[in-house]
Amino acid sequence: MSKRLILCDCSGTQPLDPAALSDLTGLDCSKVHSALCTTETDAALQALAQPDTIFCCGQESRLFAELAAETGVEAPPFLDLRDRAGWSADAATPAAILPKMSALIAESRMQGTAAKTVDVISEGLCLIVGPAEITLAAAEKLQDLLSVTVLLTEPADPPLGRGFDTVQGRLRSARGALGNFEVTIDALQQLDTTGRSWSWDSPRDGGRSSCDILLDLRGEAPLFPAPEKREGYLRPDPKSASAVADAILTASQLIGTFEKPLYVKTEPLLCAHSRASQAGCNRCLDVCPTGAITSAGDHVTIDPMICAGCGSCASLCPSGAITYDAPPASDLFRRVQTLAKAFLDAGGQAPRLLVVDAHGAEMIRLAARFDRGLPAAVIPLEVEALNTFGHAEILAARAAGFVEVTILPGPRADLSVQEQEVRLANAISPVAAELLDITDPEALCDALYQTRARPAPVTTPQRPMGTRRQITRQAALALNGPDVPLPLPEGAPYGAVLVDQDACSLCLSCVSLCPSGALGDNPDLPQLRFQEDACLQCGLCANICPEDAITYEPRLNLAASALDQVVLHEEEPFACVECGALFGVKSTVEKITEKLAGKHSMFANANAARMIQMCDDCRVNAQFHQQNSPFAGADRPRVRTTEDYLSKRRDH
Repeated sequence: MSKRLILCDCSGTQPLDPAALSDLTGLDCSKVHSALCTTETDAALQALAQPDTIFCCGQESRLFAELAAETGVEAPPFLDLRDRAGWSADAATPAAILPKMSALIAESRMQGTAAKTVDVISEGLCLIVGPAEITLAAAEKLQDLLSVTVLLTEPADPPLGRGFDTVQGRLRSARGALGNFEVTIDALQQLDTTGRSWSWDSPRDGGRSSCDILLDLRGEAPLFPAPEKREGYLRPDPKSASAVADAILTASQLIGTFEKPLYVKTEPLLCAHSRASQAGCNRCLDVCPTGAITSAGDHVTIDPMICAGCGSCASLCPSGAITYDAPPASDLFRRVQTLAKAFLDAGGQAPRLLVVDAHGAEMIRLAARFDRGLPAAVIPLEVEALNTFGHAEILAARAAGFVEVTILPGPRADLSVQEQEVRLANAISPVAAELLDITDPEALCDALYQTRARPAPVTTPQRPMGTRRQITRQAALALNGPDVPLPLPEGAPYGAVLVDQDACSLCLSCVSLCPSGALGDNPDLPQLRFQEDACLQCGLCANICPEDAITYEPRLNLAASALDQVVLHEEEPFACVECGALFGVKSTVEKITEKLAGKHSMFANANAARMIQMCDDCRVNAQFHQQNSPFAGADRPRVRTTEDYLSKRRDH
């Protein structure tokens, strides 16, 4: 059954053309209502009773969901056309905003992939840390809701009540997250509540305990990096009564079973973090704000309980060992391509993509109500985590038909990561994206309505597919062509390996450590081969090279040769002086012969020195037959037979 759009022009403040919308989207449209949320609630109830309806109103979604619950029907999906398209200075006629509305409707019909989750159980064990004058008051408010323990960080008289436990000491460290905090306390003193006079026992270091919720009222440095992203860790300003009250209220609700999204997916075999104790890629470790990523030998590991889902690691990972999974990156690429295709198919020209998070979506609503709204050609895309929209997504948007991508960072976005990804995207496709660090809706409108030169759209829009590296290459080809390698900023995950041929001894240590197979050898000849498209620029080969012969050139080579193996360095092989078989490198064998023949006790005579110039088989054979062979031993004893035993008896 086809979906049906329920339209409302919000008291005539936005132009709607149901017939044109139906032709473009292939969906049935209701008549244009004006007040579904007030005087026309009967029409809203009739629409709710019908299956497969989409209410084109985001503002009153809560009201319509309550009406659906009252009538016993399932709440319909909601689509915000008004704030994102209808309330716009460009919306003089319905035709002006039809392409944009068509794109938004097409995106809303996509079936997204549900995020994977894990259950987190909090039994309400709450540890409150800080001085007595503030922690005891907070404990009294929470004692009837949670199981509270107070850790007094300064000497104080013990409380007189038993509604909560009290200890005294110094919090040395804490780790974990909601439902699984572990703390270590030094100078720990527990309260002896026997007898008439309560007192503290003797202090001891290294006391350990666990809790579900950690309320930090010390007013000191946070216990965790990015404390605002650590679930279950509350750290209000103890000097602000309202902030402490908000934290107490939040803590009171952190009891029960919660769903924790599994934000990222990892493939350890693809990780280029380390090989053979040699350091390689640390991009994810360097940017993780919460410390959820740690080294685990050759690869990294991610604690899903600590991960806050910012997505920086997935955007920066050069190998695809870390990918965002809540939702999967493939869903984001499909959304971008669907928006572009629907807009262009509806006759729109030069679309521009505005990428926002929840904070940016609220700015769009404020801009629509109090200013000019979004231009007709600006299509908003709301994502869960802004840092998941990296250079691959920007280039895919350009290749799909968008003339530019504007990213509006919210307060939770890591600007350094976003700036790095925008810089990389612009190096591959000039003026592809810009970072609009604006917090005022009026300033947002001013920036979006500004008239300036923008890149021309691609002649034939593309829909790149595959991994993020493959999508980057496909999009770059569509935007540039294969003629000239594109220079990239330092630290880019694409580029060439440069070898100093005078220094390289073809030891091939780099080949054995290369995690992506970009460097290879030739089993038949002394050669170092390289496939540029596979190179991650991880640093492993340069770090392991004993001659320091390897350097890097960040670039994106779009020529077909980047997919082939090319010879970086080769030398003439050496022929075994005994059998003629090719082995080793001629220059290396000659250098070793020059240094050892007649100069080392093991190669003092000519026959021993000649073994340096033999292949493995001939060298072993020569050693076996030489005088004083290292393989020779004492003569083996004769095998005893039955006759030997019988003759021994006869002798006796």
